[in-house]
Amino acid sequence: MAIASTLSDYLAEHDVAYDVLTHPHTSSSEESAQVSHIPSIRFAKSVVLEDDQGYVMVVVPASQRVDLGELHRQLNRNLGLATESELVRLFNDCEIGALPAIGPAYGMETLVDDTLTEQPDVYFEAGDHEQLIHVSADVFEALLGDAIQHGRFSH
Repeated sequence: MAIASTLSDYLAEHDVAYDVLTHPHTSSSEESAQVSHIPSIRFAKSVVLEDDQGYVMVVVPASQRVDLGELHRQLNRNLGLATESELVRLFNDCEIGALPAIGPAYGMETLVDDTLTEQPDVYFEAGDHEQLIHVSADVFEALLGDAIQHGRFSH
């Protein structure tokens, strides 16, 4: 599989510089970081949550876990994990478990852990389990645009 078409179109639309890295098939973002020799603190993992207000993509370093309690306190929303069938529908051009960490490309509200934006560059899944996108931190912020909120909501 290649880069997800939605992501590819979004990257082209924003005319940004990025690299594509290929790696052996993996089953998680943390494993992708390991086999690619990338510090997991620089690898953006996306977690999709939902409630009655809709879907939210939370982007955290691959080595971290989303703190749902902290999100509830910060957003005053009772978010839970989206189901696999919802993810298949929302990201129909991606393999499950390899969702790009660019929520705006999919029209999704996005929250980014500040730990990622403090890094010089960021890597994230390209939509399959064998390719990554690498961008500078500035490009990552530009791709997220106004659709993001920042905070500390992982551990």
